[in-house]
Amino acid sequence: MSDDEASIWMRPVRPARGPQPGYSRDTIVATAIAIADAEGLEALSMRRLAAEVGAGTMSLYRYVPKKSDLYELMLDTVASEDPLPEKPSGDWRADMRRLAHRQRRTCLRHPWAVTVAARPVFGPNILRTTEWQFAALEGLGLDIDGMLRLSYVVDAFVTGVVQSEVAERDIARRTGIDENQWRLAQIPYIQRLIGSGEFPYMAKVIVDAKTPHEDADALFGELLDRVLDGLAATMPS
Repeated sequence: MSDDEASIWMRPVRPARGPQPGYSRDTIVATAIAIADAEGLEALSMRRLAAEVGAGTMSLYRYVPKKSDLYELMLDTVASEDPLPEKPSGDWRADMRRLAHRQRRTCLRHPWAVTVAARPVFGPNILRTTEWQFAALEGLGLDIDGMLRLSYVVDAFVTGVVQSEVAERDIARRTGIDENQWRLAQIPYIQRLIGSGEFPYMAKVIVDAKTPHEDADALFGELLDRVLDGLAATMPS
């Protein structure tokens, strides 16, 4: 395996040879995050990144050999933004709730994180979070696979909710039409649908349902509690 194929976490922070430039890997990663936050992941190229940090594109590859390496570094960096207590509280539900809200806040601050967080990342900040999470589940009678499955369920719930929230923000950014403006534009057509009588459940959603209009933070917390209720029912007796 060549150096370029090795995990980014096995590579030195600074190249061992050659002159030391006036930037660091931390600077590179912070700049990449700033670009992706402001303009979306599509705006982040190695050429653009090199120009922002004042480097040649090829010299940048000495610090970050591949785009996937850059994504790993970015994800691990944002994972440190919302520090956890030194130890879990002893209440697994409270701890999983804390982690879920933390994950949602991070992804809403950095929407690109939802699209690049696919394979596991073994950076130090993410590993510390994982260790904290498993420690929170210790003593529940779960083996390591049970802990993993519980974690997968909560992560899948958070990811699904955040993807919808991020998608709405993205389409509003790209079209210049926010959700309220879009809803107003749909009124004539929705009135026709209701009047047709062909879609009674959709009519009830539009006329009677409160859920689509609830505060997003409160709704997230309520639905998360339902997920945790379901997981609690599967715990070993």
